Amino acid sequence: MKGYVFHAPGQSSWQDVPDPVVKEPADAVVRVDCVTICGTDLRTVRPGDRVLVSCITVCGRCLYCRRAMYGQCRGGGGWILGHLIDGTQAEYVVPFADLSVHPLPETLTDRDAVLLADIFPTAYEVGVLNGRVRPGDAVAVVGAGPIGLAAIATARLCSPERIIAVDPSAARREAARRLGDAVADPAEAPEELTAHLTDGLGADVVVEAVGIPETFELCTRMVRPGGCVANVGVHGKPATLHLEDLWIKNVTITTGLVDTHSTPTLLRMAAAGRLPTSELVTHTFQLERMEEAYDVFGRAAQSGALKVVLGGQPPTELAVRAA
Repeated sequence: MKGYVFHAPGQSSWQDVPDPVVKEPADAVVRVDCVTICGTDLRTVRPGDRVLVSCITVCGRCLYCRRAMYGQCRGGGGWILGHLIDGTQAEYVVPFADLSVHPLPETLTDRDAVLLADIFPTAYEVGVLNGRVRPGDAVAVVGAGPIGLAAIATARLCSPERIIAVDPSAARREAARRLGDAVADPAEAPEELTAHLTDGLGADVVVEAVGIPETFELCTRMVRPGGCVANVGVHGKPATLHLEDLWIKNVTITTGLVDTHSTPTLLRMAAAGRLPTSELVTHTFQLERMEEAYDVFGRAAQSGALKVVLGGQPPTELAVRAA
């Protein structure tokens, strides 16, 4: 089969790779129809079923899986696809099938479903749920890339009073404006805008959706006393924690790797039209154009890419099958 192989930084290719084989009783070979680029019981699925493969693989038996903390699985699961084993940017993939694939309703297109493998569960669980967004809250989301936009969309399910998005890109601010209430350029004092819109208090919940020291520290300045900073961004450098300012404010800071325990709920919400999943997709390519897709995604500032999707079932085929 063909698969996209990472060789070294800046050196990747769509090439021939060995076909995956079933090794464990819980394995299944899944044909990849649609997959995205990121910046897992056989009693419930049968051969030929359309399924969503979760980004997190679940053994279902270890201590953490029994607590629905699947990202911390110690039974061979967790974040392994594309991290410790071959990932889904290929023609076929073998996940742990017992608990890591989800049957897709016929009414949900591939383009709508693919972002529920990772983006939406991450934003919802690590951002909205960890941040404890409640009705009437003021929510700020720093970073309006795919994760930030998904955080805005899923935060709206909790009926906050307002959502403020912060991003330096005018295109991403415009995308955020369609989902939220207010937007700000980080170069124009978003702390002041947030204070102005919240009677000087700051946001109840601030979601960090970038992963750099500057945005994390901005979040800690935007949160109100008693509020929460929910860190979703993947950090590659240390960030300063200003405890000299924060200790007196009763601020909670949460972190986390997505567990995907919310995926069944989000699938139902998407099927009911309650989540703007495909609205985040700006570019679509066939699987064999993987290298071009990486180039477009890597030049997001020039290409305007939000989320790039590879493959996908034609809508006409879906309509015929649903009938």
